Amino acid sequence: MSRPFSLLRLLAASVAFLWLVPALAAAQEKRPMTIVELIDVPRVGSPALSPDGSQILFTRTDTDWEDNGRMTHIHRIDSDGTGAVQLTNGEHGESSPRWSPDGRLVAFLARRGESEHQQIQVLRNSGGEASPLTDHPAAIGQFAFSPDGTRIYFLASDPLTAEEKKKERLKDDVFAFDEDYKQRHLWSVEVREGETVEAERITEGDFSVLGFQLSDDGARIAHHRAPSPLFDNSDEGEVWVMDADGSNALQLTDNTVTERGARLSPDGSTVLFTSDSSMEFETYFNDNIFLVPAAGGEHRLLYEDMPHEVTSARWAPDGTIYFTANSGIRTELFHAAVDDADPQPILRGDFSVGGWNYQPAAGQHVFGINSPVNAGDLHLLPAEGGDPVKVTSVFDYLDETFRLPRQEAVRWPGEDGVEVEGLLYYPLDYQDGERYPVVVQTHGGPAASDKFGFGSWSSYVQVLTARGYFVFKPNYRGSTGYGDPFLRDMVGHYFNQAHLDVMTGVDYLIERGLVDGERMAKMGWSGGGHMTNKIITHTDRFKAAASGAGAVNWISMYGQSDVRIYRTPWFGGTPWQEDAPIDVYWGHSPLKDIYKVTTPTIVLVGENDVRVPAAQSVELYRALKTNGVDSHLYIAPREPHGWRELRHELFKVNVEIDWFERHVRGIEYEWETAPGDDDDEMMEATDEAGSDRLRDD
Repeated sequence: MSRPFSLLRLLAASVAFLWLVPALAAAQEKRPMTIVELIDVPRVGSPALSPDGSQILFTRTDTDWEDNGRMTHIHRIDSDGTGAVQLTNGEHGESSPRWSPDGRLVAFLARRGESEHQQIQVLRNSGGEASPLTDHPAAIGQFAFSPDGTRIYFLASDPLTAEEKKKERLKDDVFAFDEDYKQRHLWSVEVREGETVEAERITEGDFSVLGFQLSDDGARIAHHRAPSPLFDNSDEGEVWVMDADGSNALQLTDNTVTERGARLSPDGSTVLFTSDSSMEFETYFNDNIFLVPAAGGEHRLLYEDMPHEVTSARWAPDGTIYFTANSGIRTELFHAAVDDADPQPILRGDFSVGGWNYQPAAGQHVFGINSPVNAGDLHLLPAEGGDPVKVTSVFDYLDETFRLPRQEAVRWPGEDGVEVEGLLYYPLDYQDGERYPVVVQTHGGPAASDKFGFGSWSSYVQVLTARGYFVFKPNYRGSTGYGDPFLRDMVGHYFNQAHLDVMTGVDYLIERGLVDGERMAKMGWSGGGHMTNKIITHTDRFKAAASGAGAVNWISMYGQSDVRIYRTPWFGGTPWQEDAPIDVYWGHSPLKDIYKVTTPTIVLVGENDVRVPAAQSVELYRALKTNGVDSHLYIAPREPHGWRELRHELFKVNVEIDWFERHVRGIEYEWETAPGDDDDEMMEATDEAGSDRLRDD
């Protein structure tokens, strides 16, 4: 009897210890984050609330260092925060979870088995294995259940013809640039469990359907048609409505701006859409909400005096509108009637709402809240507002484990007296009265803004502040969320007040006694790279700079990039039209003044970047190098505009920190290694490689 009794006591003690572990961990002192830990922070997205409001589907993306990338799977959790379960575990991952209208089925996109393309998969919510509903000859994109649940509508590119497949197989594959696309069209398929069903074509022709939404009764479809699926042709797209079988198609708009998110009102009389344009459909304004009669007629611009940028909008059952909007350093949730002049926020705070979805049947909103200590756990909110209820706990460990920087909203007058706003991140060991080095980071876009939130690996504020830096993120002129005059300051000239806003912000922090003006670094990606390139020609006050995927020559950039629609209004025309505004293009190109640069500058870009092609970084690097500036150019193979491979991400952070520490603070930096690379041989090789990369010529 003694042995079983002792075993039971041992088991009981073990269980008690396991319960004690979280408490012990919580009691341990918090520590700074490493780069790898920051890269490893999961991503939660695509939340979908079940029709009865009892469960939430969402995606979770995690790193896989062995595969050098990330994997996304679908999860489900009860609305009270219990019953969390991972629903899928496919080799290639899954995305876009959707509930059937009765909540019985879950549909999602995945590539399974021998299929070359991602298909619609269907899974019973009660359990079991998912089965493919489609075997379409092209990858499926956006999809949605019909309101009665009997069909699924989806977008897919036209498949390759037999002749095209033959040429592809034989590598007889010379292509016509910007003409090597397939039009994207709408299809539908009957929902049958356990069966693969052939899809029926809804639209056909020499155009692409860019997005769609079924009416509440399933009888009609609001959608966007454009001449091609190319990003730069989106301004030639228009809003259309048609019957669910594709008949009786009617064009509702006729302009030269981009529209998004078309939706029929609950009574079917009106179509809502958003566009970054004015009432007269002049381009380059903060996104706002427009209405147009579903039978055709004059459009209306809603909330014209609201300074914010609408990011997503939905009809409520009573014909009012819910929408999220960027209000500068926050993203908030609003509610308004059609005729309201002043929409009312129903959720606001020092955070950003993301992945918002509204479920009318359940009368609730679901969304992530991205805050300084949480990277976006999901919350529920009653339709009319109130206190959000936290559901998931994916990111609780961040605040429990790590020392995280204090974030503060700061405001200062620009050179012309206009108020500018930004975010300041404090060093972890900040002491009043001491000055610290600063890394100034400018956001991309430039039609965007930096907001309260945890941030991402690419700006690595948690790592920089742990190393004793302030991080300053100014929402310079050209940022969204601050009204149209603020956004449009760069129309006609680009660098007008924007770079001056950055520098007056820096001076403000120096005047406050926070920043050491002799120890400053500048960095940014995309639009932030454009700004970095400008700043180093404007001033020599920064001891180091890192330019990520930035433009340096607006004339060559205009032709090289896959998008021009935003750049035409910046410079007042194209560089190849008659009487082209070449002086404006060249006058605002950092390359024009590159001879002035003395700041040591590294340049980073993806080999396959089509948004800001690598040629721009080559122009910058060659100019700097020829002029004797300490510079290196790093090109990441296979990478597009935003880098995706984990080791490339780790390299970016390592090489930038090394550059800043050497030039700003004059100290050595030990590169952080990837998981699994910690053996002595690998560390030695990495150190040598890092030294070689950074050796001055």
